[in-house]
Amino acid sequence: LREIMAQIGVRKIDELIGRTNFLEVNTGILPWKAREIDYSKILYKPNLFKHTGVRCRIKQNHKIDSVLDRKLIELAKPALEEKRGVRHSLEIKNINRATGAMLSGQVCGRFGEQGLKKDTICFKFKGVAGQSFGAWLASGVTFELEGLANDYVGKGISGGKIIIYPSGQAGYKPEESIIIGNTAFYGAIKGEAYVRGVAGERFCIRNSGLYAVVEGVGDHGCEYMTGGRVVILGKTGRNFAAGMSGGIAYVYDEDNMFKDRSNMDMVEFDGLNDEDKKLIHKLVSSHYAYTQSEIAKRIIDNFINSVEKFVKVMPIEYRRILEGKEIQEQLDLVEVSDG
Repeated sequence: LREIMAQIGVRKIDELIGRTNFLEVNTGILPWKAREIDYSKILYKPNLFKHTGVRCRIKQNHKIDSVLDRKLIELAKPALEEKRGVRHSLEIKNINRATGAMLSGQVCGRFGEQGLKKDTICFKFKGVAGQSFGAWLASGVTFELEGLANDYVGKGISGGKIIIYPSGQAGYKPEESIIIGNTAFYGAIKGEAYVRGVAGERFCIRNSGLYAVVEGVGDHGCEYMTGGRVVILGKTGRNFAAGMSGGIAYVYDEDNMFKDRSNMDMVEFDGLNDEDKKLIHKLVSSHYAYTQSEIAKRIIDNFINSVEKFVKVMPIEYRRILEGKEIQEQLDLVEVSDG
C-alpha cells in the first residue's frame, strides 16, 4: 500500500478521501445489466478550493453525551451490575427524545433478550416527553409518565412496561383528550402499556406482541397488527383494523357505532368467550391500578353488564390459525390416549 501511495504522490490515508480519479471500474465482474451504466457521474469530483474539507475535520456537538439516558444508566447501575431493584423520579421535557433506548441497550447488552425481572428498573417521569418515549424498552424496565408524550411512544417496545396518565393538575377529562401522539407502539414486540387518555392516529400499527389498554384512538388503529392484545375503552377513528392479520382487539362500543369506523376486509367481529372476559377484566383492572382511570373503574364495578359492550375484533386468517392449532392439539391428545 505504501508503494502505491508513493507512486500516486499520497503521503497519508486521509489524502485518499474523495480522490475518485484513482478509481477504475472492473468491467470483468459487472453483471450484464450494469455494463452500460455511466459511472462518470457517480465518480465525478468537482473542483474545490484547497482549504475545502472533503472529510470530517471538526468534531460535531451532537450532545449525545448529555442526553437523559446517560443519567438513567447511572441511576440504574445497581440493577445493571447486581440485578437489584431501583426506583427514581425525574423531570422530563419534550427535548428528551427516545428516552429509554440507550438504557434498554445496556440491559440487553448485559442480560440478553430476556432482560431483567419485571419492574427491576422503575423510573417515574413528570412533564412532557419528546418523541419515541420508551422506544425499544427492554424487559424489566418500567416507565411511568405523569403528563403528556409526543409521537412514537413505545416504538419497538421489547418487553418493558409503559404507564401514562395526565398530571393531577390537568383540568380536562383524560378519556376525552389526546395525551400521546401518533404512531404509538409502532412495531411493538412484547410488553405492557396502560394509557389513561386518547392516543393519536395509527395506534399499535404493526404490533406483534404488546398487551395494551388505551381510552380511545384516532384513525387507522391497529393497522397491520400481527399479534398481541389491545383493549380500547373508548371511541376509535375511521379505518380501524386495516390490514390486521393477527392479534385481537377488544373495543368498548358504548354507542354501537364502532362497526361504521372499522375496515372489515381482513377481520370480523366475534362474541367473547370466557378466556376473553378474563383477559379483559385482568387488563382493565391493571389499567385502573396503574392509572386510577375513572372509565376503568366504572367498567370493573359493573363488569357483568359492561363486558357485553365489548366488541372482539378477530382477523379472519388468525382465527383459522388458532382453530388449526386447537384441532392439532385434539389430534395429539387422541394419539396419546390411543398409545
